[in-house]
Amino acid sequence: MTFLKTILIILLVFFGLKFLIRWATPYLMKYIAKKAGQRFEQAFNGTQGNPNSKKEKEGKVTIDKVPNRKKSQKSTVGDYVDYEEVD
Repeated sequence: MTFLKTILIILLVFFGLKFLIRWATPYLMKYIAKKAGQRFEQAFNGTQGNPNSKKEKEGKVTIDKVPNRKKSQKSTVGDYVDYEEVD
């Protein structure tokens, strides 16, 4: 009898999830499409020169990040010594 109850519960859960997925899929797809549309709209407005965006004068140069400068090798390596091989 417990085996029959277990099979019945498994089938009930399976068909319940199947029904729930079929019911919720259209709403989920609409939500995903709406969010994707909003992201595309934001990207499009950002690249087309939105009037609310910050405009800079033509020819003005701005530096966002200062590059890291490496120290010269002389200070870290030492003196250069020229040598010859002896046979």
